[in-house]
Amino acid sequence: MTPSTLTARSGEPASATLGTLAAQGATGALSTESGIVYLAAGHVVHVESAVTPDLGDLLTHSGALAPDGWWEAIDRAGRRCRVGRQLVDSGHLAAGALELCHLGALFDAAYFVLAHDGPALRFRPGAAHWLGAVRSVPVATVLRESRRRRELLHRIWPEPAVDRAPLARVPGPDTADLPLRRGRTLAQVDGVRTAAQIATALACRTFHTLVELRRLAAAGLVTPVAPLAPTPSPAAAPVPTPASAPAPAPAPASAESGPTPRPAAPDEPDTALLRRLLHALEAL
Repeated sequence: MTPSTLTARSGEPASATLGTLAAQGATGALSTESGIVYLAAGHVVHVESAVTPDLGDLLTHSGALAPDGWWEAIDRAGRRCRVGRQLVDSGHLAAGALELCHLGALFDAAYFVLAHDGPALRFRPGAAHWLGAVRSVPVATVLRESRRRRELLHRIWPEPAVDRAPLARVPGPDTADLPLRRGRTLAQVDGVRTAAQIATALACRTFHTLVELRRLAAAGLVTPVAPLAPTPSPAAAPVPTPASAPAPAPAPASAESGPTPRPAAPDEPDTALLRRLLHALEAL
């Protein structure tokens, strides 16, 4: 079986399929229920998940890059899958800053793609992400880091529903002495938003937000909202749709274009961990 003909076996976990693709030196995109893992020569070069802010959000909301610079790079290099290279060559962003932010986005998304290790859906040989090469990561490193994050979150609070369910505040406990970041996170809990939506509102990496939310859950300050029973609605009733947003800049057919920037507070990145990961990768 070659990478060009690989299809996921029924029920095979995504981690097992990734291991097979890594051994084969495959290039392409592996889709799961939670996101897409992009590979080049058997290494992970990018991961996308709908429940994490993407690289453009992290760069623009943190102030590292102006939104105009992000969209200019997509306009100029998106179809050639060289957006990352364009950001550096144009002087908009230092190569080290891009690599650190890219690693943060990659590992955040990989956690959700691999958190429950659901089945792989399909592999598209040769598919490339419009970002292009920034920093490749061995599959084993991605799997190990995702497992480490899962175990850390479990030690803080073992209920994984906090990661995905809408969250509500628990009335009563005093919150005056909470650390700043935890207090900011708690202020966004409204009974409707999920962890990913809270992270987006704060322009913060999703994993950082998950750590704070699990700590809040362990302190009895937040709890997942129980799903409501569906109520029947008339079949003929029209479903309202939001107004269409302006079309984003064109992107290559093999990938989705980046989302429109959302105004939010800057991130407080934990760069020490990412620097250690970057140094470890350089030593490989």
